[in-house]
Amino acid sequence: MADLIVHGGKPLSGTITPSGNKNSVLPILCATLLTDDKVTLTNVPHITDVEKLVGFFVEQGSRINWDRGGGRMEIDHSRFDAARLGGELPSGMRSSVLLFAPLLQRMKKLVLPTNAKGCSLGIRELDPHLEILEKLGATISRGRQLTMRLTGSFQGARHWPDYMSVTATENFVMAAVLGHGESVLINAASEPHVQDLCAVLAKMGAKLEGIGTSMITVHGVKKLRGGTFAINTDHHEVVTFLALGAITGGEVRVENSLPHHFDLINRSFAKLGVKIEYEGTTAIVRKKQKLVIAEPFTANLLPKIEAAPWPYFPVDLLPCMIALGVRAEGTCLFWNKVYEGGFTWMSELSKFGAHVLVSDPHRITVFGAKPLRPAEVEAPYIIRAAVALYMVAASIPGRSVVKNADTIRRAHPNFVENLRSIGADVEWK
Repeated sequence: MADLIVHGGKPLSGTITPSGNKNSVLPILCATLLTDDKVTLTNVPHITDVEKLVGFFVEQGSRINWDRGGGRMEIDHSRFDAARLGGELPSGMRSSVLLFAPLLQRMKKLVLPTNAKGCSLGIRELDPHLEILEKLGATISRGRQLTMRLTGSFQGARHWPDYMSVTATENFVMAAVLGHGESVLINAASEPHVQDLCAVLAKMGAKLEGIGTSMITVHGVKKLRGGTFAINTDHHEVVTFLALGAITGGEVRVENSLPHHFDLINRSFAKLGVKIEYEGTTAIVRKKQKLVIAEPFTANLLPKIEAAPWPYFPVDLLPCMIALGVRAEGTCLFWNKVYEGGFTWMSELSKFGAHVLVSDPHRITVFGAKPLRPAEVEAPYIIRAAVALYMVAASIPGRSVVKNADTIRRAHPNFVENLRSIGADVEWK
């Protein structure tokens, strides 16, 4: 485990080119298993989960040529040999759930251990995935092992899950595109990374309707083709660096910022006194903005930022807003409507001197603009929470330590290098 050594109190200013979206590249990589044609991906981020998927593909005979520095990956699954896998999916791969539908399409049988667990944010259940696969024609046997079988191809069906799940929606789409007939998913997730997967599949020849909405209709086709596809910018990274500029009083410009996804995010910034401007697709936070929490017209209610499945404010970005709230004048309620473990790191935030009231596992109230001091804090295994602790440390003059912060590398392998490029005094140790 690695620690971040932070010498804070310096305005961060400069230009950032964000990396490809980790949450887009993983399902897109899994979807390449749906064709034997050659696929080329560009703007591929060099992150741990991508390394694991590439290693898995190569072990089964696929040919992968990855220029890690240039972000270009050439993929050829024509020699993928299901017999090498022996019907079992390796455990310990964080992205393994996204392989369910593509591997069933190829192998017709998967056997998994039944010790699936949750993560730091709460329980991540398999049930939504299994329900979808069963609805589309797979046979599921539960016991000491979880066995999935598919006879022929997936069959078109209509499904309405309990809640919007990103990865379950992605599994549905990957199963249905080569299925027989029409498939409809109501209560579908619509996050930018789900849209990215659907857009790539459409370019490969899939027939989809409702991309970006809560109802996706898929008309199965017999074959998908290859091609060259760019991984879109990571909107989480865009928000992270804009927030870092704002909390340190600097001026940060983020290129390729996908402005069409940012209407609500920009309004949430504005609730904390931060104005985001644009020059084309470059997002800009100007220097020396005063962080003040805007009072709502209904004066007897607390200002609040609610995070839930897209198109709500993204849950994964709530920690960045909380960090800004710590520095802003006023009081704000933050509401995580998804993860019951999303606020477990509040005790670490308080070590800086932040005043936070935890109402329940889903709601906190931040009383901002309190005197802060450098501190040594422990990062949870939550990417953006570790980033938020760094943000607060970067805004405080003096030396702070964010311990075990290398979870950040899961999404941002060049995090420290990017920070240094905009003037941060920070290092891994």
